[in-house]
Amino acid sequence: MLLLAERDPFVPVELSRVDRRLLRLLQSNGRLTNAELAKKVNVSPATCHRRTQRLFQEGYVRAVRAMVAPERVERGTLVVVGVVLDRSTPESFGAFEASIRKLPFILDCHLVAGDFDYFLKVRVRDIADFNRLHGEQLIALPGVRQTRTFFVMKEVIDNAPLEF
Repeated sequence: MLLLAERDPFVPVELSRVDRRLLRLLQSNGRLTNAELAKKVNVSPATCHRRTQRLFQEGYVRAVRAMVAPERVERGTLVVVGVVLDRSTPESFGAFEASIRKLPFILDCHLVAGDFDYFLKVRVRDIADFNRLHGEQLIALPGVRQTRTFFVMKEVIDNAPLEF
């Protein structure tokens, strides 16, 4: 029988009801204290701490962070950009991905199947701010042949918690 420390961290463990509850609670409010979490899942604080640490160590929780209100920091305009590269090769994908990681205004970048190669999620001050970034940085990225821009009119669901 393997001890927890000897287990392969890349092989998923069956999550208990308590583990699932802990994940849901942390997902909804990452500021809960260990004592609050323990009370909500009906385990001792020591057990709660041990289980929570394991969830972090095994990669079930990647990070706990604050969700900043974009409009409060002058980033109220959300833009989705579809990108088509001039070639579909591992080298062109690699060059694009290495360059896109350096742009601090990119919130998300996803390689997709279909008419586009990538979808980007960008937050900016306003349309003029996006126009500047697009003209100076986005279309200058390696291999970019075409972009299509979608300005978000209303955010109906944003960063919803995972259901599991």
